[in-house]
Amino acid sequence: MDQLKAMASSSFPNLAVHTQREVVQAVFSSDGEVGISTEKKSGGLRGKLNKVVLAYSGGLDTSVIVPWLRENYGCEVVCFTADVGQGIKELEGLEQKAKASGACQLVVKDLKEEFVRDFIFPCLRAGAIYERKYLLGTSMARPVIAKAMVDVAREVGADAVSHGCTGKGNDQVRFELTFFALNPELNVVAPWREWDIQGREDAIEYAKKHNVPVPVTKKSIYSRDRNLWHLSHEGDILEDPANEPKKDMYMMTVDPEDAPNKPEYVKIGIVSGLPVSLNGQELSPASLLAELNEIGGRHGIGRVDMVENRLVGMKSRGVYETPGGTILFTAVRELESLTIDRETMQVKDSLALKYAELVYAGRWFDPLRESMDAFMEKITETTSGSVTLKLYKGSVCVTGRESSYSLYRQDISSFESGKIYDQADAAGFIRLYGLPMKVRAMLEKGI
Repeated sequence: MDQLKAMASSSFPNLAVHTQREVVQAVFSSDGEVGISTEKKSGGLRGKLNKVVLAYSGGLDTSVIVPWLRENYGCEVVCFTADVGQGIKELEGLEQKAKASGACQLVVKDLKEEFVRDFIFPCLRAGAIYERKYLLGTSMARPVIAKAMVDVAREVGADAVSHGCTGKGNDQVRFELTFFALNPELNVVAPWREWDIQGREDAIEYAKKHNVPVPVTKKSIYSRDRNLWHLSHEGDILEDPANEPKKDMYMMTVDPEDAPNKPEYVKIGIVSGLPVSLNGQELSPASLLAELNEIGGRHGIGRVDMVENRLVGMKSRGVYETPGGTILFTAVRELESLTIDRETMQVKDSLALKYAELVYAGRWFDPLRESMDAFMEKITETTSGSVTLKLYKGSVCVTGRESSYSLYRQDISSFESGKIYDQADAAGFIRLYGLPMKVRAMLEKGI
């Protein structure tokens, strides 16, 4: 964040740069390089907006969206960038790029702690996994970004928000449902559903026509999304489910074959279903996750290759790296085996499926998810203790569980005879429990 402030002040000495609560705001006047059309165009709200907050990455698509919004809606554009742990390289030079594209302001917010604390950890506590494998990395990040956009729109007096999601993906739904839930009066502009730009070459041509410098970056053959929880890979050879991913595709995790030959043990401290410490050291949510990403990554933990059902109906193949998240999911689940009884665990597991579906579908602020979250919080009140895990060449194995709220009793579970459990009682239980099966067999045999 200091780098961002330094870049802004050195590159544009006339900029007003303010920091408050991990927020960087760069305000600059538009230089008129991008033309604004006064002609009303057909369709939607074109020509009727005053100020739009755009979810901005600084890449080709969002750089082109800035002049497109100005040209087609005659509005000012405030670029918004959320730091959710995508890495410092993704944040470098944003002020210059936003100004060159014709934006009137850039707002950067550090949302890492909020992202982990208020979005990732509730999903972790709920045990939410989509379609058996996906730990919801992108699904959880979109609502925290969209929520911040609504806040920025209020702060700058914007009457609309915009995103660069395509009309084929899930993210358009996640952004817009959050906008609807938090401020239904905001207009939403989705350029990919309106404009005539069909691909990268069209976007480059549009940028040149409007004097917008094309970001000089090497285009990845994969479509990637990275945050503090995961890194996803789609596209190129992955579009054929029969193809094995290339070894050099992975960025967060080493190949398990190349991981250390010696296992590493980690001890996760958990309070009320949420992780709070690593190897006895208390850490903030984001710091804890970042540390586990590094540890898990060097042991090749958390690789998932799956074909999933997108919300919009099509199937897609994706490869995910979630090293720290995989470790935390294992730890919480193993501690629950001590602290939650059978009936409750079955209900929790069934609700976790629905919880994951709601998050995947962008319904984070839906009353149903919020109500289910209240159940998850209540039911994990006693899920406190610690879990020791062994990390070795891509695998995570539990080696120890401890909790002062443990429902496990050695004096009951032991094979040795005890006073609480009389083995002779089992005979009557089995007769009663198996009575329906016995009656059915008697009927079939005419007894």
